Amino acid sequence: MKVVVQRSLEASCKVDGKITGKIDHGLLLLVGFTEGDDIEKIKGMVQKIINLRIFDDEKGVMNLSVLDTKGGILSISQFTLYADTRKGNRPSYIQALNGKEATKLYDLFNQELERYVPVQKGIFGADMKISFTNDGPVTIILER
Repeated sequence: MKVVVQRSLEASCKVDGKITGKIDHGLLLLVGFTEGDDIEKIKGMVQKIINLRIFDDEKGVMNLSVLDTKGGILSISQFTLYADTRKGNRPSYIQALNGKEATKLYDLFNQELERYVPVQKGIFGADMKISFTNDGPVTIILER
């Protein structure tokens, strides 16, 4: 499981011109799954994300979590996180989990996140248009 975490001032997802998810401040998450991912990895990843201290405190030090700042999360499925570009110029996605299994894990991931913070989502497998303002910029890649 890979997650790209981006601290955002605002973020939104559109599919066919309609907004499917939008947050004012918080985290934009790009989420990908691979073989061997399961609910235990998801639970561990969710705990890491919600407790990640990447928001500024009153002294300007990254010392607060999305929980502390009462931020939201925009969660976007992103199988291309498992692109293999070692051979040639066309990425291979063989390490990305198949859509049927990845959809189940993505839904579980979002349900687990929703236990702690408000979550907005994209649509799995759709042609999504993501807009956001990266705050900092702060971008962190997590892998389990």
